[in-house]
Amino acid sequence: MFNSDSHFKVFDSKIWLSSPTMHGSEMEYVKEAYETNWMSTVGKNINEVERLACEKIGCKYAVALSAGTASLHMAVRLAGVKHGDKVFCSDLTFGATVNPVVYEGGVPIFIDTEYDTWNMDPEALQKAFEMYPEVKVVVMVHLYGTPAKIDELKAICDKHGAVIIEDAAESLGATYKGRQTGTFGKYNCISFNGNKIITGSSGGMFLTDDEEDANKVRKWSTQAREDAPWYQHEEVGYNYRMSNVIAGVIRGQFGYLDEHIAQKKAIYERYKEGFKNLPVLMNPYDADNSEPNYWLSCLIINDDAMCKQVRGECESLYISEHGKSCPTEILETIAKFNVEGRPIWKPMHMQPIYRMHDFVTKNGSGRANTNAYIAGGSCNSRIFDAGEDIFDRGLCLPSDNKMSSEQQNIIIEIIKSCFC
Repeated sequence: MFNSDSHFKVFDSKIWLSSPTMHGSEMEYVKEAYETNWMSTVGKNINEVERLACEKIGCKYAVALSAGTASLHMAVRLAGVKHGDKVFCSDLTFGATVNPVVYEGGVPIFIDTEYDTWNMDPEALQKAFEMYPEVKVVVMVHLYGTPAKIDELKAICDKHGAVIIEDAAESLGATYKGRQTGTFGKYNCISFNGNKIITGSSGGMFLTDDEEDANKVRKWSTQAREDAPWYQHEEVGYNYRMSNVIAGVIRGQFGYLDEHIAQKKAIYERYKEGFKNLPVLMNPYDADNSEPNYWLSCLIINDDAMCKQVRGECESLYISEHGKSCPTEILETIAKFNVEGRPIWKPMHMQPIYRMHDFVTKNGSGRANTNAYIAGGSCNSRIFDAGEDIFDRGLCLPSDNKMSSEQQNIIIEIIKSCFC
């Protein structure tokens, strides 16, 4: 229970969840684009960003696009998804993972989450293939920069002849068994959105080892122009190519990727140490097989330490209780001190637009509870699937790598006060 008479002072400057960190070299490449008049969707910055992505990630081809969502859309199209085709998708994720399936007329089926990494549950995926053996495309994500159980998921997909679209938008620089994420799917995507580990303010990248696929994406992303002296079109195309100006920012950021990851990891470790006596756990990862990029530090409150919390579609309420707290209370409390946090992604099967879609847990088919629910009550009131449970009890902590250790220590104490 937060004490309104707290001695903590409001921060003069806002502590953000995860804001861009600029270093100066970015402006030099933007200036180069300006001075050489390469301001459109071709130029040296784009070429260099594609080269740097291949070099860092370990893929053969990279195509710079306007957004990670554009990259995912191109991946879905390459995978041959047509109207009415069912596609298995991670459930606990941002809508951009799923929406491109719908762009092509596909029908998402959501696969529940497992607690070890907060990513797609291999057991639920296996169950889904037993229920829908015709599915040939799986879209999986690495949530908050933490690699999924890739070997297990890939083995299941291979067994059923399905291809993986790897949404590595949040996990640039993360590794699984020493290999970079963004290299495990047949089609792979990363993002340079404003709050990502490195940024261009926007932008994304399609990654592949197949030259023909890369060339198709280059063509489709520039309005599918044919090789003719005039504008000749034989396919539907898109205006998805990255700007050379945006690419200049990303080009300047690439050299700082490892530094940003180290800073994010230090933030994660400080939270972990600071919360060791609280009834909470940090977002988990498989330390034996993976190294996250620690993009966002998150916590989940122990079930028996949750105060009562009610969430509707757009509003939430809670009842303060001594020794307990909930995500709503913590987020409202830190906001009073000019600090930004965020709820965990609301699972896709709970979203109004997708709640009537099929949803599979490791125990079989399930449906979202479309009514508001009360957390922290009796056992009977808390029959949640894993993704819903993580959303209910979890939150994203301020993870800005410009936040000082002193500022973070104050935030830790403010959050501790919510349990007093």
